[in-house]
Amino acid sequence: MNKVYYLKSCSTCMRIIKEIDWPADFEFQDIKKDPIDATQIEEMHRLSGSYEAFFSKRAKLYKEMDLKNAGLEEPHFKHYLLDHYTFLSRPVIIFNDQIFIGNSKKNIENLKAALSE
Repeated sequence: MNKVYYLKSCSTCMRIIKEIDWPADFEFQDIKKDPIDATQIEEMHRLSGSYEAFFSKRAKLYKEMDLKNAGLEEPHFKHYLLDHYTFLSRPVIIFNDQIFIGNSKKNIENLKAALSE
């Protein structure tokens, strides 16, 4: 399954989506309209090795809830990821059993390289 998890209201996600020439077999899921489920979270976990890897510590709710000082562990990250879309580090792109998390320039360059192989 080749998939992009993104937020339609995120200008960075939309810029990345527009700048890439996506193969026809990609699915796009707006996580606000169609929230990620437990099966999808487990797939991301399998590919990344941890829930924390795709958990956004830059999310407004993270700061509001003072989660920095909460001593979060893997089960907590999973709980919050399933609880609210804002905790997903965006975009998350799954391509050929590889995962690309976030919008860093290096990450997007690695994605583009993988897509062109």
